[in-house]
Amino acid sequence: MTIDIKNLTKLYANQRALDDVSLSINEGEIVGLLGPNGAGKSTMMKIITCFIPPTSGEVKVCGLDIFDEPLQIRSLIGYLPEQNPLYLDMYVRESLMFIAGLHKIRGKEKKQRVEQMIETVGLTKEVNKKIGALSKGYRQRVGLAQAMIHDPKVLILDEPTTGLDPNQLVEIRQIIKQMGKKKTVILSTHIMQEVEAVCSRAVIINNGKIVADDTIEHLALEGSLEKTFRDITMGI
Repeated sequence: MTIDIKNLTKLYANQRALDDVSLSINEGEIVGLLGPNGAGKSTMMKIITCFIPPTSGEVKVCGLDIFDEPLQIRSLIGYLPEQNPLYLDMYVRESLMFIAGLHKIRGKEKKQRVEQMIETVGLTKEVNKKIGALSKGYRQRVGLAQAMIHDPKVLILDEPTTGLDPNQLVEIRQIIKQMGKKKTVILSTHIMQEVEAVCSRAVIINNGKIVADDTIEHLALEGSLEKTFRDITMGI
């Protein structure tokens, strides 16, 4: 399996952001982390990416332990946080070349990877613009390209479609689904329709605990995906 989480707990003072969570994700799955704001989704992603440490528990990514080999794990992960970190004064291609260099991609491979990402995420028409001049949807594409530039095995996306218009939403969803054919993808959202449209599996989190974990087809067949999420959002 690509990601193996056991008894994961994260405390912020007296608040339990994650409460004894266990979860396994296999290679090639697109898994939706679904839950209301403050449920613990972003905290889990930050721990998996070695951005913050857990209070207790175990996390392994591609067989590597987050405590013992954090640098190796980071090299295997592409991470797009909710607040897309972009250099707005850079041009699109310039920015991607810079990020590729940070990943120690050199020479012809560097140029090939940048051009491949530009084509993959649909930035060809915008490539000569500064990032600050792009719409929200195209900025998200730049963020996706940066997350994927080093060809990671795991792609982690935190609220990747927030604030997009309907056309941009459809296009970004298609890009994510295409990436899921080759990588393990974790997508965090509080929108149920987002998980249904993109993911093969849903993990519903509330108050730091996993309250449902199954395939989209099985949850939808039983009607439990909508019911569980409705109960959570209504505080039942």
